[in-house]
Amino acid sequence: MRSPFFIPVIGYFALTLAGCRGDSLGSTPTLASGLRASEEVDDPPGFSDWSAPVNLGPVVNSVGPDFDPFISKDGLSLYFTGGRNRPGFGLRDIWVSHRASINDPWEPPQNLGPTINTGAHESKPTLSPDGHRLYFASNRSGGLGDWDLYVSRRHNKGDDFGWEPPVNLGSPVNSIGSEESAVTIFEDDATGKTVLYFGSNRAGGLGDLDIYASTLLPDGSFGPAGLVEELSTSSIDQDPAIRRDGLEMFLASDRPGTFGATDLWVATRASTRDRWSAPVNLGPLVNTPTRPSDLEQANDWRPALSFDGTTLYFNSAFRSGNVSDMFDIWVTTRTRLRESH
Repeated sequence: MRSPFFIPVIGYFALTLAGCRGDSLGSTPTLASGLRASEEVDDPPGFSDWSAPVNLGPVVNSVGPDFDPFISKDGLSLYFTGGRNRPGFGLRDIWVSHRASINDPWEPPQNLGPTINTGAHESKPTLSPDGHRLYFASNRSGGLGDWDLYVSRRHNKGDDFGWEPPVNLGSPVNSIGSEESAVTIFEDDATGKTVLYFGSNRAGGLGDLDIYASTLLPDGSFGPAGLVEELSTSSIDQDPAIRRDGLEMFLASDRPGTFGATDLWVATRASTRDRWSAPVNLGPLVNTPTRPSDLEQANDWRPALSFDGTTLYFNSAFRSGNVSDMFDIWVTTRTRLRESH
């Protein structure tokens, strides 16, 4: 059912994730071109370069900020954060837009309702690969730090409004610092592990927000979060998004070599047991080009990759063609050139 405020009468639940699967700089970088940084390894699928981004238009984007997109596995539900102009429950709420098929237009967005959204900020929505869990960031009261990561469960993955009351992921995923970052989840068939990647500015990192990874334990909780050093710098590094085979990781960073304030970058690896390569910038076609020095520089962040790896959603500020005066959601595509063997 898709009534926007259908809320099951149900209390907090003990989240059980057992049975899921899953994983494991300062100079100007070269630009990413398709997947060529990893094509030499074990014949992964090849892709063309990314296309010029397209604005999702005034049905999804509004005159206020719209950002933090996430696309469902079937490509028919687009979750995102809506800002100040939308009639929600707080300054930032989580919304969802649907479409009948991947060739149909997006329908007007609907608020997920008061089970998910509060008078505080909710942002960075991410669905689990099985579609039954929604992860997001919030600065609501009762957290460990400024921003914490939460998860909500639904029984029917076809009901985008059937979410149960969210549960704080707790320590050691959350900290007394800030986890104002999207998460990405990798289920590794090779190792049988599930890994949660996210950004945090907790003590012990390399700079501002850094990329961390936490592995799902047999009891359904996540284990200690470890710094992913090869994806982190003394700059801001956040919003990781992993390809489903675990060989490509997108992130947002303002490290040296950006064209604006924050750009989209990509790292690759030969196998899920290898370290990530140094991230490379997606370039000025995907990222907003540098603006004149007397203007505020643009931000491009929250990459969200489609299940087949050919479509990348993200948000962009001050880009020519924006509907709003700030952040809009954009999409870029690439073509699969060959299948892996």
